[in-house]
Amino acid sequence: MGPHYLSPFFTPRSVAVVGATERPESVGHRIMINMQEAGFSGGLYPVNPNRDTICGLKAYPDLAAIPEKIELAVIATPAQTVPGIIRQCGEKSIGSVIIISAGFGEQDTAGKHLQQEVLDIAHRYSIRIIGPNCLGIIRPNGHLNATFGDGVIKDGNLALLSQSGAVCTAILDWAQSMDIGFSTVVSMGGAADVDFGEVLDYLALDSKTTGILMYVEGIRDARRFLSGLKAAARLKPVILIKSGRHESGCKAAMSHTGAMIGGDDVFDAAIERAGVVRAYSIAQLFSAARVLANNYTVKQNRLAIITNAGGPGVMSTDRAEEVGVKMAELSDASLEALNKVLPPHWSHANPVDILGDATPERYKNALEICLKDKNIDGALIILTPQAMTDSKQVAELIISASKTTQKPVLASWTGGNRVQEGRRLFDNSRVAHFSTPEVAVDAFSFLARYTQNQILLKQIPSAQNEQVTHDVEGSRLIIERVLAEGRQVMTAQESKAILAAFKIPVNHTVKVDNAKEAIIAAETLGFPVALKVNMSQFSHKSDIGGVRLNINSAKDVSMHYTEMENLIKQKYPDVDEVTMTIEPMHRSYSGRELMIGVIRDPVFGPAISVGLGGTMVEILNDKAVALPPLNEYMVEQMIAKTKAAKYLKPFRQLPAANIKALVNTLLSVSSMVSELPEILELDINPLIVDDRGVMAVDARIKVQISHQLSPYSHMTIHPYPHELIHYYQLPTGANICIRPVRPEDADMEKDFVHRLSERTKYFRFMQALQELTPEMVVRFTQIDYDREIAFIAVTEEKGKSKELGVGRYMTNPDGHSVEFALVVSDDCHGMGIGTRLMKTLMQTAKYKGLSFFEGEVLAINKPMLSLVKKLGFSIEPVPGDKEVVRVVKDLRM
Repeated sequence: MGPHYLSPFFTPRSVAVVGATERPESVGHRIMINMQEAGFSGGLYPVNPNRDTICGLKAYPDLAAIPEKIELAVIATPAQTVPGIIRQCGEKSIGSVIIISAGFGEQDTAGKHLQQEVLDIAHRYSIRIIGPNCLGIIRPNGHLNATFGDGVIKDGNLALLSQSGAVCTAILDWAQSMDIGFSTVVSMGGAADVDFGEVLDYLALDSKTTGILMYVEGIRDARRFLSGLKAAARLKPVILIKSGRHESGCKAAMSHTGAMIGGDDVFDAAIERAGVVRAYSIAQLFSAARVLANNYTVKQNRLAIITNAGGPGVMSTDRAEEVGVKMAELSDASLEALNKVLPPHWSHANPVDILGDATPERYKNALEICLKDKNIDGALIILTPQAMTDSKQVAELIISASKTTQKPVLASWTGGNRVQEGRRLFDNSRVAHFSTPEVAVDAFSFLARYTQNQILLKQIPSAQNEQVTHDVEGSRLIIERVLAEGRQVMTAQESKAILAAFKIPVNHTVKVDNAKEAIIAAETLGFPVALKVNMSQFSHKSDIGGVRLNINSAKDVSMHYTEMENLIKQKYPDVDEVTMTIEPMHRSYSGRELMIGVIRDPVFGPAISVGLGGTMVEILNDKAVALPPLNEYMVEQMIAKTKAAKYLKPFRQLPAANIKALVNTLLSVSSMVSELPEILELDINPLIVDDRGVMAVDARIKVQISHQLSPYSHMTIHPYPHELIHYYQLPTGANICIRPVRPEDADMEKDFVHRLSERTKYFRFMQALQELTPEMVVRFTQIDYDREIAFIAVTEEKGKSKELGVGRYMTNPDGHSVEFALVVSDDCHGMGIGTRLMKTLMQTAKYKGLSFFEGEVLAINKPMLSLVKKLGFSIEPVPGDKEVVRVVKDLRM
């Protein structure tokens, strides 16, 4: 694997600063000074037609005049000059450019046109751009500071990725005061070309970076953003802040769901699926980074607090309640052990108050007992400066005890000078320390959330429940008829037909146009019945008096029909005809009213919600939100977040609700919105859930014409492509399955590479490789199925799956071509497995609209060259490299 295509931005051997000057107040001058003060060891070339020298270096009138090859150009000139400079970059073969200048897409229409002109020229020359309107890039380890920021950035192992230059400088200034260093700092600015997803992809593989901090304002390409987040979060902690939390871009008059769910709810759901933790302040950002950098893991979120003062313990408990951290219940064995080592007046509960005269040994004994307790997932040690407290010795013993456990140990040495010596000891230890107990509790909550989100990251459900067959085509025909009539909002009867097609139980609904038809329908269905308005222009029927329940006679049906008809015509004189539905009353003595909803988020696509339902749904405001596709685990986690979760358990005289039926309903809704991109909004309200099952009593769906070119392109998260699994037999009679790789294939993938001969490993990886590293295993088995796909050939041997070969491709940054890799087990050469894998890969790429299939092959790898030649690839030399050839297949032919 060669260097990442973004490497010239971070490790350039030569940099040209276009717009460099000697004016101290100018951006170009500040960049030059920063580059020199950082100690950049490569070629540094100021470009200014009006100066002979700048900052002691020879200046050049333009890029063409520089005699050396330039890897990175930094542009700090007025916006109107940038298109011409980008053209110069193209003519000089400069492939990486940072545009510091403002005045582009963030401005008026003229600025947007100027930005598009710049992008058009850049694409013509295959130039990648970071910016415009950005602070620049810092790489302390590489002595690169291509920014106009102020101050020295310490070298470290955290990467900072920020959309705002101002926030970036604020974070850097705060970090400097806290003595925190960085591996990389990237200010994205307008992100007109290179976006978050691409930089995250680079940082995921960057050995200098062990954690990533992000500040996000808006997202241009949600699928690429999430894909990059996932790639990074699988290998290292990612913590982000997003501004604009209270904007509600998803409200819709038609939908209860749309009125309740804002863009921020959906954003939270998206980053949970990406395995990322969200912070809400700069302090929280670094608190999370501090605790996650220690590679702690927790099974649950049960925290024990050990303190020498009652007040901080109570404050910590309050904060734990606020952020969802559970205070651990001490086991009987722990209580007994603590009684033996603590004074009689200790708290005898969690928080473990060991009193103000606590000795270092008392702290140590209490911590060791708590860490052995299976009810405890982590411990927070609080020390306040008392007259008899030795903060340094306590810190030493806490550090020593922390080395004997995998459970996280956090410390809060609360105070000033008297606890400073103890804090310094924690700096170089595995114990994450914080200035106040509340911040420490926040950090533990981030750790618990990170662990939970990492589990969600590894969930890759199929679009459809593989055990249930849904009538997708029938549903699409109904939707097409509605759209052909010029309508978007479906009637309750039409909406319930869609639900029924996806195996969601619905009560019988009969459309009626007059009182006579209503009586006939009621007599047919049996009393009691419900009478409801059935008109698409009235989304919330109860708001207009359009629902009458528990009608027990034909006479009452006629009366209610006439009353509602007259009421609606009086309120809405433009209405010529009133239509209604008759439904049997759904009887359930133990029923709970829930609501399931779907909205189409403008950034992340379909989002599903569940919570308490009924007519007071907006007031109750109970919701958990998730992005499809969903699986059983994810749905269970989703339900557990709601207030309704407690209501579904045995309650007074009510038996427990049928959770399995509710889970299946949510899975069906997930399948529905995955398979039907036409669905914009959906409300099932109420969904009655009782001990017997579920019943969708009322439903409303809003649809639109779908223009998607490929399946699931309306969704941010690509489902597991179950439809790509296929089977065949080897000439030996062995049954083979070729399928997309799954995260649970990690051990099988490791074993497969372990079994390869040294020669085959060298042919595949182009380097000596004994075993896959943990990072490589994650990278190879946890993929997004959109820009990347990997197929494995698997057979069953002695009741165990065995991998025989693997082929994969990754979409290149141009969006039109892919880079492939292929390897087959040594004992399976000549059986056609490689050919099958290659054909499967090419067919998949072609189906996705990709144009070129490319790869680099060692010139001595004759079997691979023979295979690709047979499949119609052209073979081209790689300039400057005699050991490798490039093979290319035009998929359009």
